[in-house]
Amino acid sequence: MSVDMSQFYQTFFDESFEGLDIMESGLLGLDIGAADAETINTVFRAAHSIKGGSATFGFTVVAEFTHLMETLLDEMRDGTRMVTEDSVDYLLKSVDCLKELLTAVQNESEYNEAFVEEVKAGLERLLHGDDVPVKVDGEVSDSSTSKPEIKGWNIEFKPAEYLLKTGNDPVRLINELSLLGKIETVCCIDNIPLFSEFNPELIYLSWSIVLHGNVQKEKISEVFEWVDDDADIVLTCIGGEQEQNNEEVSGVEVAAPVAPTEKIEVQAPVEKIEASLKSEIHDTDKKSSLKKTPKDQSSIRVSIDKVDDLINMVGELVITQSMLGQLGENVTPDSIEKLQDGLAQLERNTRELQESVMRIRMLPISFAFQRFPRMVRDLSNQLGKEIELRLLGEQTELDKTVMEKIGDPLVHLVRNSVDHGIETPDEREAAGKPRMGTVELNAFHQGGSIVIEINDDGKGIDKDVIFAKAVEKGVVNANDSLTDEQIFDLIFAPGFSTAAVVSDVSGRGVGMDVVKRNIRELGGTIEVKSEKGKGSTIIIRLPLTLAILDGQLIRVGADTYIIPLISIIESLQVKKEQISSIGGQAELYKLRDEYIPVVRLYETFGLKPDSEELVDGLIVIVEGDGSTAGLFVDDLLGQQQVVIKSLETNFRPVEGVSGATILGDGTVALILDVSGLINLSRQSSERAA
Repeated sequence: MSVDMSQFYQTFFDESFEGLDIMESGLLGLDIGAADAETINTVFRAAHSIKGGSATFGFTVVAEFTHLMETLLDEMRDGTRMVTEDSVDYLLKSVDCLKELLTAVQNESEYNEAFVEEVKAGLERLLHGDDVPVKVDGEVSDSSTSKPEIKGWNIEFKPAEYLLKTGNDPVRLINELSLLGKIETVCCIDNIPLFSEFNPELIYLSWSIVLHGNVQKEKISEVFEWVDDDADIVLTCIGGEQEQNNEEVSGVEVAAPVAPTEKIEVQAPVEKIEASLKSEIHDTDKKSSLKKTPKDQSSIRVSIDKVDDLINMVGELVITQSMLGQLGENVTPDSIEKLQDGLAQLERNTRELQESVMRIRMLPISFAFQRFPRMVRDLSNQLGKEIELRLLGEQTELDKTVMEKIGDPLVHLVRNSVDHGIETPDEREAAGKPRMGTVELNAFHQGGSIVIEINDDGKGIDKDVIFAKAVEKGVVNANDSLTDEQIFDLIFAPGFSTAAVVSDVSGRGVGMDVVKRNIRELGGTIEVKSEKGKGSTIIIRLPLTLAILDGQLIRVGADTYIIPLISIIESLQVKKEQISSIGGQAELYKLRDEYIPVVRLYETFGLKPDSEELVDGLIVIVEGDGSTAGLFVDDLLGQQQVVIKSLETNFRPVEGVSGATILGDGTVALILDVSGLINLSRQSSERAA
């Protein structure tokens, strides 16, 4: 009887990707010189496991590549080869290469052959000496052979329709291309819909661009790196050959040199994997080495202790259910008290069961932090800086869904700290600082939230420069009086950047607004603190989970709403003498020394309240996106945990509302988005003015 090996694929992939993380961590910890026996053994065992598993399942291309890497590690393990900077670099590239190969196998997609061949050639040179020839386009050539100069590039650029919503602008990208050389641009308008179907927030255009001149692929990749997941990009070299072997740079895969009439599609976005599968244009060799596998399924590893707790809680729940069942068969006045006790026990069991299930979804934030040692190492080498990365609070647990969504914003913020924050060694020495800068990531629980801090001891943020740039861009007026917090918050404005030179790391003025929007979509907040010459701290506050929140039930007229407790500062009875208005429109409530705008929820949602007089209701002081407001409500009903249901998934997005939940009586209550409500109120005031 044959065994269906595909049932074991997911376990193999989970263990393999975990092994890659172990390998990367171990390689980053290697010191140049004699190899540390324990570390190199750990890396070797991880590589050996991947090779063995891939060979077992018939993933030949993975097994063959890993064997080459394993041979180099084995020589280090035996002491016949010293650890060098070059060997560590190529082993780290090999980890990247294995990750790409495994992902290709898992998703049944193509992989970047040029990148794999380049890394394999580098490993061969390390194993056999520097005189090993390099394969280029299937032919052997000496690496010292001179290359003809490139005459130019044909560039097909088709942005995703939603590109503008990410804070990117195609015109700005085309302008950047024009700085590399003379360009000829043709705009395609074939996809523009009828006027009745036209959405001004979407892009229906694409461009064919000819860039003249001897421009290397890295320069073009730098231009498109911010949109590599949000566009289809086709690069075709006109004449000559590329300076390096084909390699993936910033997500843009460049085709080998071809005649000007030929075009090879580059599939930069991850979403294009499925498109490549549907085309069914596969190389014969790849068909034999990359076998079909099930689609990637998200999974999570859970400690046996958490599973045991869950089983125990289910047992308690069964006992309580049995007790209530017996009481329900013969209800008498004497059994009412026992029935009430049983229901109270059921409530406790349900709450504990809920908490046990939620703990299963919780993972140490080290899963999100583990990418940064490699990233900081590569960036510091690229920028010529000396940087130490410190990771604190790695065992702080966070919901898996939240962790997956916070990964990209954290990457952007750490890159900014490395690029804009930390100075060069000479600059630090001149300022009386150690030559080596420090970037620190710290995570800890605070109340019902998790706080993530990104600290650096760099040059800090110059408030005057930020303000001047904001005035120049028209974000604020020169006469505006802003607090330090408000000035620092300007860096999250779309397109805002103070970088004097645009680098391939950061400085194009895209991304920080997206970072803030992504964090806000998670129900979190972001705050910047900085002192010129001493460094900066970015503070992110996030809910522990996106599935459940602690909420305050409020009543407005006959309807019930929920305000997240994390957004509430305090609730109070309205005093008439504390109320004032501006221009007869905007209402303000004086709370101690601060004037807070009042938002009448019944006006926002078109409801009939108990009374329109503020003194007859309550004010709930809330905070969102760095702003404070007072929500006028009729009554406070109590607090409870609620399960969040997405409105966008089940209905459509509604500004001022983040979701919905079902209450104990079966009715639906909307969960208020405090930031959205404050924004709605601000827009309403501006229209009235």
